[in-house]
Amino acid sequence: MQLFAFGVNHHTAPLDIREHVAFSDESMRHALHDLVGHQLVKEAAIVSTCNRTEIYCNTDTPDKAISWLADFHHLRIGDLEPYLYKLLREQAVKHAFRVASGLDSMVLGEPQILGQMKNAVKSAEQAGTLGLLLHKMFQRTFYVAKEVRTSTEIGASSVSMAAASARLAERIFGNISEQKVLFIGAGEMIELCAAHFVARHPIQVTVANRTVERAEALAQRFNARAISLGELPDQLALHDIVITSTASPLPILGKGMLERAIKQRKHRPVFIVDLAVPRDVEPEVAELDDVFLYYVDDLADIVKEGLDNRQGAVTQAETIIESNVVDFMHWVATRQSVPTIRALRDQAERYRRHELARAYKLLAKGEDPEKVLESFSSGLTNKFLHLPSSVLNHATDHEREQLIELVNRLYQLHHPQ
Repeated sequence: MQLFAFGVNHHTAPLDIREHVAFSDESMRHALHDLVGHQLVKEAAIVSTCNRTEIYCNTDTPDKAISWLADFHHLRIGDLEPYLYKLLREQAVKHAFRVASGLDSMVLGEPQILGQMKNAVKSAEQAGTLGLLLHKMFQRTFYVAKEVRTSTEIGASSVSMAAASARLAERIFGNISEQKVLFIGAGEMIELCAAHFVARHPIQVTVANRTVERAEALAQRFNARAISLGELPDQLALHDIVITSTASPLPILGKGMLERAIKQRKHRPVFIVDLAVPRDVEPEVAELDDVFLYYVDDLADIVKEGLDNRQGAVTQAETIIESNVVDFMHWVATRQSVPTIRALRDQAERYRRHELARAYKLLAKGEDPEKVLESFSSGLTNKFLHLPSSVLNHATDHEREQLIELVNRLYQLHHPQ
């Protein structure tokens, strides 16, 4: 078995590919059971965000695990292959460390991915697909991420996706305080966006969600009003700015709904940021003249602001990561010795019990205890040394030279000069 990580991210795949391989919260448990249940992998964890879908696993058959991803999402492997990265052993470990530390994110140093990885591990634990190898790897991953964030300035001057959305809105409207804002969804990303927009004091804030209770809970925090998704057709035209990020597998805002809203607004422009993967807004909406539509990949230039200031921190972070990769791979290597060490100890224990049982019988017959102890120690020594001595005696010349070197090392033998 070996560590293997594979997937797609914003570096390797466009949005229309990433949304096809995304896993919803509802499908995650089934996916994990399906992957491990078919015995394609021994362990598995899936990280699925707006910027990446990647699978970490313990497997001897990487190609079969990749085929499973394509089959699960009803894709042809040939359509997915050009966008995949495949990472074995220490490459997989290094990738996990870099992702958790924010070095592989669209927003360099952003902290949100660490929480998303922890949620992925929690899902794998609950599904029963996290074994010793992945458990150890992710524990070291979280340790490394913490060390990177506390020892470097990797997160300094970073512009989050939420902040980028607010900045982009200001470029379009100039002053958000004169606009009405609609948030669709009530998850972490919407909560972060709401904090940035509300700080700019818009005229009105509305939160729409499938579960109205969740919308109301978020709305209370920001002095907003809550509506259901069913009210969107009537409410959409009342808002100038729309920020959406839900877990819906299908678009929530279609071209027809936006066309009607634009007519009701007498062609006053609508600014929309869709941070969801899969997308909440149909791509055809971008064809409308009075709609400024931006998807998550469109914010890349804004979130790169301040990147130059953090290049020194990146170098420091990479050094921390490299050191920890070496340490973790050493632990993995030592684990490979465990079965042999266990078998060696089991054999020694059998020898001990056999000689001890023989000694007890001799004592029971009234034999001299001193002679019994001498016989016990001699028998035990002979049993321990018989097989190594036999192997050395029957080895070829080439084998004997290597075996002698190993025996000297194993037993720390020092020959007299």
